[in-house]
Amino acid sequence: MNDEREVAEVMARYVRATDRRDGKEQGGLFTDEAVVQTYIKTGPDSYEPLGEPLIGGAGVEYGVTHHMAPHPEGGSSHHLTTDHLIDVDGDHAHLNAHFVVFSVQAFARPAEGWPDGAFGAQGTVRPIESGYYDMDLRRVDGEWRIVRHSVLLDMPYAVPGA
Repeated sequence: MNDEREVAEVMARYVRATDRRDGKEQGGLFTDEAVVQTYIKTGPDSYEPLGEPLIGGAGVEYGVTHHMAPHPEGGSSHHLTTDHLIDVDGDHAHLNAHFVVFSVQAFARPAEGWPDGAFGAQGTVRPIESGYYDMDLRRVDGEWRIVRHSVLLDMPYAVPGA
């Protein structure tokens, strides 16, 4: 597998771990000194930080485990990342990608079964977040690890108690 594909796979593992709310898996993608910061868009090309950065894989694991809301019964989320721009220079890489997060909510199957005429997927899918992921990676012991990760949200973000 070439370097660009390996870097893209780190992104794929990152979004899948986020969707599963798997802090341990996601934290394992980062170096111990990594810095993760979320930003909200304040103008056409400007952003401001949202909260404090997470530091290292342990900080990411803690954040995912303790600050991401669990999915409701029958619920999940799915990330879609597109237009990956990847630059590799030796053991250093940069990745930038668009993302959209979808909230998925399955309808509960009625005890008496689906009504006549019901067909196909039963539930809803709706977009809930969009923006860019911008990350720097470094090869450590033959594996690509994230050293800086910025989440650039397109919309304001409400945080309870903040």
